[in-house]
Amino acid sequence: MPEVEIIIGGRSFAVACQEGEEHFLQSAAALLDAEATPLVQQMGRIPEGRMLLMAGLMLADRMAGAEDELRLLRDRVAELEAQPAPEPVEIEVPVIPPQVAQTMAALAEQAEALANRLEEKLA
Repeated sequence: MPEVEIIIGGRSFAVACQEGEEHFLQSAAALLDAEATPLVQQMGRIPEGRMLLMAGLMLADRMAGAEDELRLLRDRVAELEAQPAPEPVEIEVPVIPPQVAQTMAALAEQAEALANRLEEKLA
């Protein structure tokens, strides 16, 4: 069983974990450390147990808030999924964009001008 050294609130701890779980342990420790470090900075040296308890409670509070938000979002998704699908809206899209008609008109004018010049030269 591998042993991982983690740092929480500036204190080092050696923690054993299952093989392959090291990354998850490091991630969990980083979350706890993110809560513990500001506590230590604000309060100075506090007993290890108190630091871990307070950091754990703060992390639990954050998780409870996230769970509440997740529940609300799931309820909203269920509400939206329960609504009937909106009626399809028919949208007409022109087959030929207006730029094509303008370009063709300009080409027609140029062709007529060339034809007129050619007729003048032949006459």
